[in-house]
Amino acid sequence: MLFLSVLKPALVFPGNSRLSAPSHSRGCREEQLPNATQFIADLARSVGFLSRLPVPDRFFRGYDGSVSRAVQAFPAAGLVIALVPALLLWLICLSHDPLLAALAALGLQSLLTGALHEDGLADTADGLGGGRDRDQALVIMKDSRIGSYGVIALILSFGLRAAALAALGRYDPALAALGLLAASAASRALMVAHWRALPSVREGGVAASAGQPEEQARNMALLTGAVAALVLLVPVAGPVRSLLPLVFAGLIAFGFTRYVSNKLGGHTGDTIGATQQLSEIALLIGLALAL
Repeated sequence: MLFLSVLKPALVFPGNSRLSAPSHSRGCREEQLPNATQFIADLARSVGFLSRLPVPDRFFRGYDGSVSRAVQAFPAAGLVIALVPALLLWLICLSHDPLLAALAALGLQSLLTGALHEDGLADTADGLGGGRDRDQALVIMKDSRIGSYGVIALILSFGLRAAALAALGRYDPALAALGLLAASAASRALMVAHWRALPSVREGGVAASAGQPEEQARNMALLTGAVAALVLLVPVAGPVRSLLPLVFAGLIAFGFTRYVSNKLGGHTGDTIGATQQLSEIALLIGLALAL
């Protein structure tokens, strides 16, 4: 399964009916809509693209499936997706063990996303870890079966995030909840940066069919992701302890992008999902270590 496997040529979104054929006139009218209206439409499509949350059908009528511009709303969609898990985390932390709260929140978040990014992380770990060269790595990543590298990657992903959130919860339950929201927004901005920075390895792949993010949309995603994270964290953690985890997450995403470029020569849907996971892990660890 690929990271963007929810976007098939038929384009069926969870909770939504099959989309109609692209409409040129619809696209022309949409370009004339106010920016706020465009962003709301992009947000709705991003939520449908990144999760299993139901989105009204009207946002997809006449939509051609490209997310080249819609990626600007990925950080905002991350906030929407993580809102209920963050609330659950905060509520359980108030009266029970923070580790239990962290695992429950991460489990709920995975259900809401259909484990979309976790799947990309596992496939990427198998391909990059087990592939002797580029071609073999791509073959392994396309295989729906999970290998030992993928299993270890998933264990570490949930384990490190849960441990970091538990540490934050013991310090301040509100900080743990806000940290989860901040990580969800910032990591989805960094996955857009990875997507934009590299060409698609597979010309006919699902990631390629979704379109390359526009430069302006990439910039907007990075700006809104960073601002959202700082607005959430600074009042509770302070400016320095809020900024350092963001920088750490950015460095991890940048280093991973360079590694993927050298190993594969471009991105796949799986590496996009893996970037989100690595960035989220890095931000939460950085925040916990900054306490």
